[in-house]
Amino acid sequence: MPDSDAIHLNGLAIQPGERVLTRLVISKLPSGTVIDVPVHVLRAHEPGPTLLLMGGMHGDEVNGIETIRRMVRRELLQPTRGTVIAIPILNIYGFLNFSRDVPDGKDVNRSFPGFPRGSLAGRVAHRFMREIMPLIDYGIDFHTGGAARANFPQVRCQLGVDAETDALAAAFAAPFTLHAALRAGSLREAAQARGKRIIVYETGESLRLDEHGIEEAVAGTLRVLHHLGMGAEGPPPARPTIVCRRQTWLRARYAGLFRAHVENGQYLEKGQIYGSVADPYGEQAVRLESPVSGYVIGLNHMPVVNQGDALLHVAVPEVARTL
Repeated sequence: MPDSDAIHLNGLAIQPGERVLTRLVISKLPSGTVIDVPVHVLRAHEPGPTLLLMGGMHGDEVNGIETIRRMVRRELLQPTRGTVIAIPILNIYGFLNFSRDVPDGKDVNRSFPGFPRGSLAGRVAHRFMREIMPLIDYGIDFHTGGAARANFPQVRCQLGVDAETDALAAAFAAPFTLHAALRAGSLREAAQARGKRIIVYETGESLRLDEHGIEEAVAGTLRVLHHLGMGAEGPPPARPTIVCRRQTWLRARYAGLFRAHVENGQYLEKGQIYGSVADPYGEQAVRLESPVSGYVIGLNHMPVVNQGDALLHVAVPEVARTL
């Protein structure tokens, strides 16, 4: 087989039809223990696009890690054409330390495209850009809500800018599809600058498995593989995706103990009471009234809140909801 058909990764020439697990050495712990990132490469005999599936950009976001682990274990990722590159955990440091960031306190997803002699986060990003980014055409980056905030299953991407990105999000068909501008230093920004299309999938909260969101992620990934001509038809979505171009966070005006009166995914009417904040001594409580109508796509599960803390993430649908 000619070497021109091979994918070159981590010093390996991976031929069509091969399935390889390789490990990118990132650095060492102070103890001398090597930190490496396992990468699954699954290739079909027939040429086609290359799809990246990545979890654990933030080490405490376990839902994406479990999603990719589950698909690998169930042998759902062998493409009928093209290549799948699956990275269950990019930020091994954060995973080991139950942390969003790397030990220097920096966020890998604000450090792209990285620098070989920069911070630890920058070095992780640079290794990814050097080894993985040149190989891919499309990607799904799996994330989870942080700081005790749970996200309802949703895809985030820049809508209306690129037809292929829109089609990728529509194929995934998460319960919600949100317009999200690019953030400086993010993987999506670095990918777009190089002509790659990456969407972000969010579900659940950090350090907690969200079974509903994980199964939505598996089903959505299979639909994307089918859309790209890389696999059989995936399971149909339970309902059409709800597209939202505007979102807002409702924040605490008072400090105290927060109790939510709504659930994730629920529709919220303007003027509806969505929760309360009470002082811990039983002297007063304030009912919280929503200033907008929309769907609850993110919910704070931390009962102790300070002024300005995010309580509720509300997305406004493109088409007004009819009762």
